[in-house]
Amino acid sequence: MSNSMQENAAVRQVVAWAPAVPVDDPPAEREAAAPPTAAEVAAAERFCRAILPAASRTFALSIRALPGTLGRAVLAAYLICRVADTIEDERSIAPPDKAALLERLLRCFEGPAEAAAFPALVPPLGGDAEHTRLVRHAPDVFTLYRSLPPRTRGHVRRWVVEMVRGMCRFVLRYPDGIRIQTLDEFREYCYYVAGTVGYMLTDLWHEHSPAIGRRRYDTLRRHCQAFGQALQTVNILKDVAHDAAGENSIYLPEQSLRRHGSSHATILAPEFTRQNHAAVAELVELAWRDLEEARAYLLALPRRAVAIRLFCVFPLLFAYATLRDLTRTTAMLTPSGAPKISRREVKRLLMSGTLLVMSNRGVRWLTERAREGTFRTA
Repeated sequence: MSNSMQENAAVRQVVAWAPAVPVDDPPAEREAAAPPTAAEVAAAERFCRAILPAASRTFALSIRALPGTLGRAVLAAYLICRVADTIEDERSIAPPDKAALLERLLRCFEGPAEAAAFPALVPPLGGDAEHTRLVRHAPDVFTLYRSLPPRTRGHVRRWVVEMVRGMCRFVLRYPDGIRIQTLDEFREYCYYVAGTVGYMLTDLWHEHSPAIGRRRYDTLRRHCQAFGQALQTVNILKDVAHDAAGENSIYLPEQSLRRHGSSHATILAPEFTRQNHAAVAELVELAWRDLEEARAYLLALPRRAVAIRLFCVFPLLFAYATLRDLTRTTAMLTPSGAPKISRREVKRLLMSGTLLVMSNRGVRWLTERAREGTFRTA
């Protein structure tokens, strides 16, 4: 087989990059630390819920669907990950200092003193004002985390540690800005920043939903990495120009770009739009396959776990619709050109997802309509 054919075969293959369990032990909590008071937890939760829409409108909708302790666990975990993302994306911090800050973030799991000290270690940030505010209020997020039951805290800590240490590897591997070289490396990156989330959520579902027994949990674990990575791949493809120009990060593999006659150096050059879009198309095909597996994950959730199914269906529908639009435009390759599904379609998907979430046949029908664009034009 020629090198070209081998490379094309590699693109068609969905690479499974994932250790079954994290390779590094998480930092131990200090059991002697006093738990937060009810007033401290209430104030922390108010802050977390108030800032969540600024961190992600999509996941704000999803997290609201989750009740009680499970909802608080996913809320705290998501915001801790957003703190890590904000630090990873900050261009003014030198890579060794960035990696050190990410490690200090993990020390916040050890107790309230470490969490309280963290914001003072972070230099002024130049990104989104609300994300900066979130970093400054990281102690509130960890207060909410410390209010969770020990087993729940263990799931969150285990997978956030895996995620953040993977981020550190890429920060240090590419000190001048992330430049993904191969499809395998792309999958490795997506595992760390998103596949880990799929594992964490599945562990939390198993703990908090009586409907998800051991056999169902094992089935979900087979698909959970793809659930997280599919959403991440769609976001990367949507934000190619923003990531390259705004955050000095290019996730389209150099290998793929060169195969089509372009490179990282010409990722936003108008005269290379055709070549760059051909490279995007390869990852679009990979994302479609991951989305099919992500849908299998949702369909494997028991119907009695209505809140969990609602949590999963909204981002999945938005990903189907966004990826559909990515096949029909080159906007993602021009500054400020990320495609967005219309508010009208968002509302229709939200309403239909809520009505049909308990029906596997309905979910299949709805994802196909999102893929075809029926809700955009109806």
